[in-house]
Amino acid sequence: MNIIGHKKIFLSVSGLLMLLSIAAIVFLGFRFGIDFLGGTLWELKFESQISRDELTEFFRSKLELTEAIIIEESNAAFLIRSKEMSEADHQKYLNQINAELGAADELRFEAIGAAVGAELREKAITAFILVLLGISLYIAFAFRKVSRPVSSWKYGVITLVTLFHDALIPTGLIILLGYLLNVEVDTNFIVAILVVMGFSVHDTIVVFDRVRENLRVSGLQKTDFDALVNASVNQTMARSINTSLTLILVLVAMYFLGAPTLKYFVLTIAVGTIVGTYSSIFVASPLLTIWRKKF
Repeated sequence: MNIIGHKKIFLSVSGLLMLLSIAAIVFLGFRFGIDFLGGTLWELKFESQISRDELTEFFRSKLELTEAIIIEESNAAFLIRSKEMSEADHQKYLNQINAELGAADELRFEAIGAAVGAELREKAITAFILVLLGISLYIAFAFRKVSRPVSSWKYGVITLVTLFHDALIPTGLIILLGYLLNVEVDTNFIVAILVVMGFSVHDTIVVFDRVRENLRVSGLQKTDFDALVNASVNQTMARSINTSLTLILVLVAMYFLGAPTLKYFVLTIAVGTIVGTYSSIFVASPLLTIWRKKF
Protein backbone atom coordinates (compact mmCIF):
# COMPACT_ATOMS: atom_id res chain seq x y z
CA MET A 1 0.00 0.00 0.00
CA ASN A 2 1.47 3.34 -1.08
CA ILE A 3 0.81 5.29 2.11
CA ILE A 4 3.54 7.88 1.63
CA GLY A 5 2.43 8.51 -1.95
CA HIS A 6 -1.10 9.33 -0.79
CA LYS A 7 -0.07 11.17 2.36
CA LYS A 8 -1.94 14.35 1.41
CA ILE A 9 -5.27 12.50 1.59
CA PHE A 10 -4.55 10.91 4.97
CA LEU A 11 -3.19 14.12 6.48
CA SER A 12 -6.18 16.08 5.15
CA VAL A 13 -8.59 13.73 6.94
CA SER A 14 -6.67 14.17 10.20
CA GLY A 15 -6.46 17.92 9.72
CA LEU A 16 -10.21 18.21 9.17
CA LEU A 17 -11.01 16.17 12.30
CA MET A 18 -8.59 18.25 14.34
CA LEU A 19 -10.13 21.51 13.10
CA LEU A 20 -13.62 20.27 13.99
CA SER A 21 -12.40 19.27 17.45
CA ILE A 22 -10.74 22.64 18.02
CA ALA A 23 -13.94 24.37 16.86
CA ALA A 24 -15.93 22.30 19.38
CA ILE A 25 -13.55 23.31 22.18
CA VAL A 26 -13.66 27.00 21.24
CA PHE A 27 -17.38 27.39 20.52
CA LEU A 28 -18.98 24.74 22.76
CA GLY A 29 -16.47 24.47 25.59
CA PHE A 30 -15.99 21.80 28.23
CA ARG A 31 -18.92 20.65 30.33
CA PHE A 32 -17.06 19.87 33.54
CA GLY A 33 -18.48 17.35 36.00
CA ILE A 34 -18.60 17.60 39.76
CA ASP A 35 -15.07 16.17 39.97
CA PHE A 36 -13.76 19.52 38.72
CA LEU A 37 -16.47 22.01 39.67
CA GLY A 38 -17.74 20.52 42.91
CA GLY A 39 -21.22 19.17 43.47
CA THR A 40 -23.13 16.08 44.54
CA LEU A 41 -23.21 12.57 43.15
CA TRP A 42 -26.27 10.64 44.32
CA GLU A 43 -27.26 7.07 43.46
CA LEU A 44 -30.78 5.87 44.26
CA LYS A 45 -32.55 2.58 43.71
CA PHE A 46 -36.35 2.54 43.86
CA GLU A 47 -38.50 -0.40 44.93
CA SER A 48 -41.22 0.56 42.47
CA GLN A 49 -40.72 1.17 38.76
CA ILE A 50 -40.15 4.79 37.82
CA SER A 51 -39.00 6.34 34.57
CA ARG A 52 -36.12 8.73 34.10
CA ASP A 53 -38.50 11.40 32.77
CA GLU A 54 -40.66 11.15 35.89
CA LEU A 55 -37.66 11.45 38.17
CA THR A 56 -36.25 14.37 36.18
CA GLU A 57 -39.56 16.22 36.37
CA PHE A 58 -39.76 15.58 40.13
CA PHE A 59 -36.25 16.97 40.72
CA ARG A 60 -36.95 20.07 38.66
CA SER A 61 -40.46 20.92 39.82
CA LYS A 62 -40.64 19.55 43.37
CA LEU A 63 -37.05 19.79 44.58
CA GLU A 64 -36.20 22.78 42.37
CA LEU A 65 -32.89 21.22 41.31
CA THR A 66 -33.17 22.36 37.70
CA GLU A 67 -29.51 21.68 36.90
CA ALA A 68 -29.66 18.02 38.05
CA ILE A 69 -28.50 15.45 35.48
CA ILE A 70 -30.06 12.01 35.87
CA ILE A 71 -28.63 8.85 34.31
CA GLU A 72 -30.72 5.68 34.33
CA GLU A 73 -28.66 2.63 35.16
CA SER A 74 -30.63 -0.61 35.60
CA ASN A 75 -33.35 -2.19 37.75
CA ALA A 76 -34.85 1.17 38.78
CA ALA A 77 -31.46 2.57 39.80
CA PHE A 78 -30.50 6.15 38.89
CA LEU A 79 -27.32 8.21 39.12
CA ILE A 80 -28.00 11.88 39.89
CA ARG A 81 -25.51 14.72 39.52
CA SER A 82 -26.45 18.08 41.00
CA LYS A 83 -25.07 21.16 42.71
CA GLU A 84 -23.38 20.88 46.09
CA MET A 85 -25.93 20.42 48.88
CA SER A 86 -25.73 20.46 52.66
CA GLU A 87 -26.50 17.41 54.78
CA ALA A 88 -29.73 19.09 55.91
CA ASP A 89 -30.86 19.53 52.30
CA HIS A 90 -29.76 15.98 51.54
CA GLN A 91 -32.00 14.54 54.26
CA LYS A 92 -34.89 16.83 53.32
CA TYR A 93 -34.76 15.81 49.65
CA LEU A 94 -34.43 12.12 50.55
CA ASN A 95 -37.49 12.27 52.83
CA GLN A 96 -39.46 14.03 50.10
CA ILE A 97 -38.45 11.42 47.55
CA ASN A 98 -39.50 8.57 49.86
CA ALA A 99 -42.81 10.26 50.62
CA GLU A 100 -43.83 11.09 47.05
CA LEU A 101 -42.07 8.52 44.83
CA GLY A 102 -41.95 5.51 47.11
CA ALA A 103 -39.17 3.88 49.09
CA ALA A 104 -35.72 4.53 47.70
CA ASP A 105 -32.50 2.82 48.72
CA GLU A 106 -29.58 5.25 48.81
CA LEU A 107 -26.66 3.40 47.24
CA ARG A 108 -24.23 6.30 47.22
CA PHE A 109 -23.99 9.94 48.22
CA GLU A 110 -20.83 11.93 47.54
CA ALA A 111 -20.30 15.66 47.88
CA ILE A 112 -17.22 17.36 46.43
CA GLY A 113 -16.41 20.97 47.31
CA ALA A 114 -15.35 23.53 44.72
CA ALA A 115 -11.84 23.76 46.24
CA VAL A 116 -11.31 20.01 45.85
CA GLY A 117 -12.57 20.20 42.28
CA ALA A 118 -10.09 22.96 41.44
CA GLU A 119 -7.24 20.90 42.94
CA LEU A 120 -8.24 17.88 40.84
CA ARG A 121 -8.31 20.04 37.73
CA GLU A 122 -4.79 21.30 38.40
CA LYS A 123 -3.50 17.78 39.04
CA ALA A 124 -5.09 16.54 35.81
CA ILE A 125 -3.30 19.26 33.80
CA THR A 126 -0.02 18.48 35.58
CA ALA A 127 -0.39 14.75 34.84
CA PHE A 128 -1.02 15.49 31.16
CA ILE A 129 2.07 17.70 30.87
CA LEU A 130 4.30 15.22 32.73
CA VAL A 131 3.16 12.38 30.46
CA LEU A 132 4.02 14.40 27.35
CA LEU A 133 7.42 15.36 28.78
CA GLY A 134 8.23 11.81 29.82
CA ILE A 135 7.27 10.38 26.43
CA SER A 136 9.31 12.95 24.49
CA LEU A 137 12.41 12.33 26.63
CA TYR A 138 12.06 8.56 26.29
CA ILE A 139 11.77 8.68 22.50
CA ALA A 140 14.72 11.06 22.15
CA PHE A 141 16.77 8.62 24.24
CA ALA A 142 15.54 5.48 22.44
CA PHE A 143 16.40 6.92 19.02
CA ARG A 144 19.63 8.62 20.12
CA LYS A 145 21.73 6.55 17.69
CA VAL A 146 19.58 7.54 14.71
CA SER A 147 20.85 10.83 13.33
CA ARG A 148 20.46 10.47 9.59
CA PRO A 149 18.50 11.35 7.57
CA VAL A 150 16.21 12.50 10.45
CA SER A 151 17.58 13.53 13.85
CA SER A 152 16.47 11.54 16.90
CA TRP A 153 14.72 14.49 18.56
CA LYS A 154 12.49 14.88 15.50
CA TYR A 155 11.04 11.42 16.13
CA GLY A 156 10.05 12.69 19.57
CA VAL A 157 8.46 15.86 18.22
CA ILE A 158 6.44 13.95 15.61
CA THR A 159 5.30 11.52 18.30
CA LEU A 160 4.07 14.45 20.41
CA VAL A 161 2.18 15.82 17.40
CA THR A 162 0.44 12.48 16.87
CA LEU A 163 -0.33 12.26 20.60
CA PHE A 164 -1.94 15.70 20.45
CA HIS A 165 -3.92 14.49 17.42
CA ASP A 166 -5.02 11.32 19.23
CA ALA A 167 -6.08 13.19 22.38
CA LEU A 168 -7.77 16.09 20.58
CA ILE A 169 -10.22 14.13 18.44
CA PRO A 170 -11.81 12.08 21.30
CA THR A 171 -11.94 15.31 23.31
CA GLY A 172 -13.87 17.00 20.51
CA LEU A 173 -16.29 14.08 20.43
CA ILE A 174 -16.95 14.24 24.18
CA ILE A 175 -17.50 18.00 23.98
CA LEU A 176 -20.04 17.46 21.18
CA LEU A 177 -21.78 14.77 23.24
CA GLY A 178 -21.75 17.15 26.18
CA TYR A 179 -23.61 19.70 24.07
CA LEU A 180 -26.09 17.13 22.72
CA LEU A 181 -26.45 14.65 25.61
CA ASN A 182 -25.08 16.49 28.67
CA VAL A 183 -21.99 14.24 28.84
CA GLU A 184 -19.55 15.66 31.39
CA VAL A 185 -15.77 15.84 31.50
CA ASP A 186 -14.62 14.18 34.73
CA THR A 187 -11.64 12.28 36.10
CA ASN A 188 -12.68 9.19 34.12
CA PHE A 189 -12.23 11.22 30.94
CA ILE A 190 -8.72 12.26 31.98
CA VAL A 191 -7.81 8.63 32.71
CA ALA A 192 -9.22 7.58 29.33
CA ILE A 193 -7.15 10.20 27.48
CA LEU A 194 -3.98 9.10 29.29
CA VAL A 195 -4.74 5.47 28.36
CA VAL A 196 -5.23 6.52 24.74
CA MET A 197 -1.90 8.36 24.75
CA GLY A 198 -0.09 5.36 26.17
CA PHE A 199 -1.57 3.00 23.59
CA SER A 200 -0.97 5.45 20.74
CA VAL A 201 2.69 6.06 21.56
CA HIS A 202 3.23 2.29 21.67
CA ASP A 203 1.90 1.95 18.11
CA THR A 204 3.94 4.90 16.85
CA ILE A 205 7.15 3.59 18.40
CA VAL A 206 6.61 0.19 16.75
CA VAL A 207 6.48 1.89 13.34
CA PHE A 208 9.45 4.18 14.03
CA ASP A 209 11.48 1.28 15.42
CA ARG A 210 10.98 -0.61 12.17
CA VAL A 211 12.12 2.49 10.26
CA ARG A 212 15.22 2.62 12.47
CA GLU A 213 15.93 -1.08 11.93
CA ASN A 214 15.53 -0.83 8.16
CA LEU A 215 17.82 2.19 8.10
CA ARG A 216 20.44 0.23 9.98
CA VAL A 217 20.17 -2.77 7.67
CA SER A 218 19.79 -1.02 4.29
CA GLY A 219 21.45 2.35 4.68
CA LEU A 220 20.50 5.41 2.65
CA GLN A 221 23.00 4.52 -0.05
CA LYS A 222 20.88 1.55 -1.10
CA THR A 223 17.32 2.82 -0.80
CA ASP A 224 15.19 5.92 -0.99
CA PHE A 225 14.02 7.18 2.41
CA ASP A 226 10.36 7.57 1.37
CA ALA A 227 10.32 4.02 0.01
CA LEU A 228 11.98 2.73 3.17
CA VAL A 229 9.41 4.43 5.42
CA ASN A 230 6.54 3.15 3.27
CA ALA A 231 7.91 -0.39 3.46
CA SER A 232 8.35 -0.10 7.22
CA VAL A 233 4.73 1.01 7.69
CA ASN A 234 3.44 -1.86 5.57
CA GLN A 235 5.54 -4.32 7.55
CA THR A 236 4.00 -3.21 10.84
CA MET A 237 0.46 -2.42 9.64
CA ALA A 238 -1.00 -5.88 10.24
CA ARG A 239 0.40 -5.98 13.75
CA SER A 240 -0.95 -2.53 14.60
CA ILE A 241 -4.43 -3.25 13.26
CA ASN A 242 -4.68 -6.69 14.88
CA THR A 243 -3.51 -5.37 18.25
CA SER A 244 -6.00 -2.52 18.14
CA LEU A 245 -8.81 -4.78 16.94
CA THR A 246 -8.50 -7.08 19.95
CA LEU A 247 -8.84 -4.07 22.26
CA ILE A 248 -11.76 -2.64 20.26
CA LEU A 249 -13.70 -5.92 20.56
CA VAL A 250 -13.32 -5.86 24.34
CA LEU A 251 -14.34 -2.19 24.49
CA VAL A 252 -17.43 -2.80 22.35
CA ALA A 253 -18.54 -5.54 24.74
CA MET A 254 -17.92 -3.25 27.72
CA TYR A 255 -19.82 -0.40 26.07
CA PHE A 256 -22.98 -2.42 25.51
CA LEU A 257 -22.81 -4.77 28.50
CA GLY A 258 -20.86 -2.80 31.09
CA ALA A 259 -21.94 -0.31 33.73
CA PRO A 260 -23.73 2.78 32.32
CA THR A 261 -21.52 5.06 34.43
CA LEU A 262 -18.46 3.85 32.45
CA LYS A 263 -20.14 4.11 29.05
CA TYR A 264 -18.43 7.30 27.90
CA PHE A 265 -15.14 6.31 29.54
CA VAL A 266 -15.14 3.21 27.33
CA LEU A 267 -16.27 5.21 24.29
CA THR A 268 -13.39 7.67 24.73
CA ILE A 269 -10.83 4.86 24.84
CA ALA A 270 -12.42 3.11 21.84
CA VAL A 271 -12.42 6.24 19.67
CA GLY A 272 -8.91 7.13 20.84
CA THR A 273 -7.65 3.65 19.99
CA ILE A 274 -9.05 3.86 16.45
CA VAL A 275 -7.66 7.36 15.96
CA GLY A 276 -4.31 6.33 17.47
CA THR A 277 -3.99 3.36 15.12
CA TYR A 278 -4.81 5.61 12.17
CA SER A 279 -2.26 8.23 13.22
CA SER A 280 0.52 5.69 13.75
CA ILE A 281 0.09 4.41 10.21
CA PHE A 282 -1.18 7.36 8.19
CA VAL A 283 0.05 10.44 10.08
CA ALA A 284 3.33 9.83 11.93
CA SER A 285 5.26 8.27 9.05
CA PRO A 286 4.15 10.80 6.38
CA LEU A 287 5.13 13.62 8.76
CA LEU A 288 8.57 12.02 9.08
CA THR A 289 9.13 12.14 5.32
CA ILE A 290 7.71 15.67 5.00
CA TRP A 291 9.99 17.01 7.75
CA ARG A 292 13.03 15.48 6.05
CA LYS A 293 12.16 17.05 2.69
CA LYS A 294 11.18 20.49 3.96
CA PHE A 295 13.95 20.99 6.48
